[in-house]
Amino acid sequence: MSQITIQCRLVASESSRHQLWKLMAELNTPLINELLHRVNQHPEFETWRQKGKHPTSVVKELCEPLKTDSRFIGQPGRFYTSAIATVNYIYKSWFALMKRSQFQLEGKIRWLEMLNSDVELVESSGVSLDSLRTKAAEILAQFASLNTAETQSTNVKKAKKRKKSQNSDSKSLSKNLFETYRNTEDNLNRCAISYLLKNGCKINEKEEDPKKFAQRRRKLEIQIERIREQLETRIPKGRDLTATKWLESIVVATHNVPINEAEAKSWQDSLLRQSSKIPFPVAYESNEDMTWFKNQFGRICVKFNGLSEHSFQVYCDSRQLHWFKRFLEDQQIKKNSKNQHSTSLFTLRSGRIAWQEEEGKGDPWNVNRLTLYCSVDTRLWTTEGTNQVREEKAEEIAKIITNTKAKGDLNEKQQAHIKRKNSTLDRINNPFPRPTKPLYKGQSHILIGISLGLEKPATLAVVDGTTGQVITYRSIKQLLGDNYKLLNRQRQQKHFLSHQRQIAQTLAAPNQFGESELGEYIDRLLAKEIIAIAQTYSAGSIVLPKLDNMREQVQSEVQAKAEQKSDLIEVQQKYAKQYRVSVHQWSYGRLMANIHSSAVKAGIVIEESKQPIRGSPQEKAKELAISAYHSRKIN
Repeated sequence: MSQITIQCRLVASESSRHQLWKLMAELNTPLINELLHRVNQHPEFETWRQKGKHPTSVVKELCEPLKTDSRFIGQPGRFYTSAIATVNYIYKSWFALMKRSQFQLEGKIRWLEMLNSDVELVESSGVSLDSLRTKAAEILAQFASLNTAETQSTNVKKAKKRKKSQNSDSKSLSKNLFETYRNTEDNLNRCAISYLLKNGCKINEKEEDPKKFAQRRRKLEIQIERIREQLETRIPKGRDLTATKWLESIVVATHNVPINEAEAKSWQDSLLRQSSKIPFPVAYESNEDMTWFKNQFGRICVKFNGLSEHSFQVYCDSRQLHWFKRFLEDQQIKKNSKNQHSTSLFTLRSGRIAWQEEEGKGDPWNVNRLTLYCSVDTRLWTTEGTNQVREEKAEEIAKIITNTKAKGDLNEKQQAHIKRKNSTLDRINNPFPRPTKPLYKGQSHILIGISLGLEKPATLAVVDGTTGQVITYRSIKQLLGDNYKLLNRQRQQKHFLSHQRQIAQTLAAPNQFGESELGEYIDRLLAKEIIAIAQTYSAGSIVLPKLDNMREQVQSEVQAKAEQKSDLIEVQQKYAKQYRVSVHQWSYGRLMANIHSSAVKAGIVIEESKQPIRGSPQEKAKELAISAYHSRKIN
């Protein structure tokens, strides 16, 4: 995607801010809350949960009768559309998360059924422990011989390209063992496979510690209980701006005795839950819903469809001012040409009005800050990029016209549709005046791999995909240069805040401490340097790791450090805990968002790949890039 999001503060009269707050807080947010509730009460809700998605048309159908409900009537049309889009977005994300949790739950339940102690496996198999170990060794030997045969039949070139680590071999073996367990009915084989899997695909000659095994099994049972609880209770509840539900929970908790621990916990969760104090944003998904102009003082202002009697002044950083000037310029060009230009080539794609929570006393529309977020297509800034977008849209429209004409015997509606598409095609071919800037052209076989880690937030490797050779590496210290000292300062700040939070929790005092923006500043410095390196080596793409296994990555890194420290488990656990506290976790999502945004502006493609668990940060960055290159060739 070539789109980025910019923002500005909206300044307006108190009456305008008051009116907008009333619409968003007293009408739109309650409407969204009601829609969220009605979706989870729908008869098909459980079916959607199993599928991991819902039909988006359902929310629109549920909203139609609410438009005439006295609780929600009187909103601009755009607000109803925004409420529908918001609820669809919330549930799209929620259903996807629930499907993933359901998948995890099923996997852990299957593993719990397989996880038995040595005593239980001996009893179930009807053989001695030594015989069970012998059978397990036979199964291992079978998989080893099979793997050897596959390796010998594999092309030598491919073998050179794919260098697998011991960890990936172990994972592959585990996967094969699970498959074999599911497909076999022989009880002895099942017990032997179960024995191998619980011992890390190895033969354990030591006698099993019953106490440690019981702890391991109980840990798995707790994980299953927690996932089940998440699946049952974590339904989107909206925003309680008036704290009504919280007050109801106070009344219930003070006048009743809980039936069981589950009910007591639900009351506690309701009382501890901190609901947002600001209303849901309102999305303007069409760039024609915003009108840009200059006031008598020469400041850029904006009006919104449905709120035309209110105008808002734009206050933004000088680094983003040129975007807002472009929004005004695009609209004026279209108006002066008597609509001979297409809005589909406007640099502005969509907008979103939101309130930012601020501290202070007084009316919320005076205390909180009003913000406008704008999505822009960076390609539409220049003539070359605009031509690229124009060609894509022209090809898409031409295809629609051809397919419609191919149906034959067109009715009036279809003919009118073709007429509108031809008119749009004419307007698209009427270019906007844009500055000229050559498009970035990198070499597709040169990739930048970025590995993420706990101690070293980012490590870079410039890789030639055709040979698999590394051109250069950059450590976090080299990427930051003279600013490296800021990283240590930021870690000290986080450690101090963590300590303060722990003290506050002990005293049952408020523990929500804000953090400085130093971390985000470091992210921007890293992103800037990474883009500069990519341009220096003419990289075709930057490969970022997928964040879905980041917890495993961090745990692996901590465990590796602990194992180097001592062979004793207790010492390893103590060291791992101290290490986590001293290093503290980085905001990887924020860092990747900064890299992605900077890459989009520069016109560099972003790819994603799974980061290896084992290896040094340099090796991980290299493998990340090579993996992305190979998967690109396969696809």
